[in-house]
Amino acid sequence: MINNIIFDLGNVLLSWKPEEYLIKNGYDADLRATILNDVFKSPVWLQLDNGDIGLEEAVRTISLKSTLKTKEISDVFNLRTKIIFPLTCNTKLLPALKKQGFRLYYLSNFPDDIFDEVHMKYNFFTFFDGGLISARVNASKPDEKIFRILMKQYSLQPEKSLFIDDSETNTFAAKMTGMKVIHLKDFNELQGKLEKELGINLGL
Repeated sequence: MINNIIFDLGNVLLSWKPEEYLIKNGYDADLRATILNDVFKSPVWLQLDNGDIGLEEAVRTISLKSTLKTKEISDVFNLRTKIIFPLTCNTKLLPALKKQGFRLYYLSNFPDDIFDEVHMKYNFFTFFDGGLISARVNASKPDEKIFRILMKQYSLQPEKSLFIDDSETNTFAAKMTGMKVIHLKDFNELQGKLEKELGINLGL
């Protein structure tokens, strides 16, 4: 029986689509490709997520290899909270799940420097019983370590826990720890997948 539901944040509860944002805001194709490659897809981004480096070091390291100027890189990092917004069709499920008696947690690869701002900005976080972000435990999905840290911190039994992520690599890692999983390819499918997996009707 599932008692605990663990949510990834990006593209599960929060939209995270940098390329779409850049297109909508008029960045030309060449600049867009450079930003995506040199910033969002760089190894430095993963280091920031993992808490191995801070923002200033990340900007400095990228600037050494990128054709982007230091200010341009800083400006891109400053866009992050504008790129992020709630997926309300999914965040509205949280209070319904709480009413059903489930304990809710989040587990996300997320940089430290903007998390508090995001956490305070969106009230759906009040429905969680706890959670972890990668930068604050120096471990990132799909490393099984981060799942085990979460389970130990909140005394969760993996066989009674369901983990949801948009990345199949991450759900596979979670499955290896003994959790049930939902690989969410399309965020619009979350309610249906939850109801099927849990055998409930959320009535929304």
